[in-house]
Amino acid sequence: MAIVLGSVTPNSNTLYLTLTTPPLNNLISYHRTNVVFCTQSVFTHGHTLSYSYQRPSSFATIVCSAANKPSPSSEISSTAKIRSEVLSPFRSVRMFFYIAFVASGGLGAFIAITQLVGALANSSRASQVPDIVKGLGIDIAAVSLFAFLYFRENKAKNAQVARLSREESLSNLKLRVDEKKTIPVSSLRGIARLVICAGPASFVTESFKRSEPFTESLLDRGVLVVPFVTDGNSPDLDFEETQELASRRKRLWQLAPVYINEWSEWLDEQKKLAGVPSDSPVYLSLRMDGRVRGSGVGYPPWNALVAQLPQVKGIWTGLLDGMDGRVL
Repeated sequence: MAIVLGSVTPNSNTLYLTLTTPPLNNLISYHRTNVVFCTQSVFTHGHTLSYSYQRPSSFATIVCSAANKPSPSSEISSTAKIRSEVLSPFRSVRMFFYIAFVASGGLGAFIAITQLVGALANSSRASQVPDIVKGLGIDIAAVSLFAFLYFRENKAKNAQVARLSREESLSNLKLRVDEKKTIPVSSLRGIARLVICAGPASFVTESFKRSEPFTESLLDRGVLVVPFVTDGNSPDLDFEETQELASRRKRLWQLAPVYINEWSEWLDEQKKLAGVPSDSPVYLSLRMDGRVRGSGVGYPPWNALVAQLPQVKGIWTGLLDGMDGRVL
């Protein structure tokens, strides 16, 4: 028998549920106090579901709560703003001077207008009108120019911060390295260049086959592949080559997404921003620092990656770590 009680907190979007069940002997660990408390949170589609479990002597009680919270990807993180300042350290200085020049030009235009009105009202000052009009035109042109430069700079700043914020959201997604180890994408910054293959199982399988001739070269360049299957099927990743080559192939394709819903939400947002149909198979190539280097519809260009990316070992190690090509 189970008893479920629910309540809604006034003026909030939080729902609390209480579930009372008979003892779950196979699921609880016994302590001397015979009472166990545990809490856990589950995040799905922007909602937070949390529950706590309490076991008295005869009944088990589970208290659940669910709350609406905005998706992390829709918020601009402070880390993204800091990274934007680091990548464009003189942007704030330029924007300050643009505003100062606009203010100066606006003040000059205001003074010129008052002088023009006085000159037009006084026939003895009629000879000054051409010079006043000329100065007014220069002031208006300066205000227009620096206002345009400011808004263009501000637009570029907002676009950069939004892109970095999306990349920060990507860095928080989880990857499974093996059966016992799960890490966030950010743990691989400075270590690997990720290539995300997102699409149906057939797309991932074909991408796997096309990467075979470039296995050694991709690994030498720090490339690791994240196969993200969107149709729920299992791709056919055949590692039946020789033992040494099979080990290298497994290393190249060893990562796997964890919490598929979060990956799907992030990917759907990127497709929407890029104007790509939601069912299109795509790839994303990341730089060493976690920024998106390139993306596209279809199979990853393995040969282009090998040709464009420097190796991560040898005498050029460290010097060419940032030479990942143009950032989109």
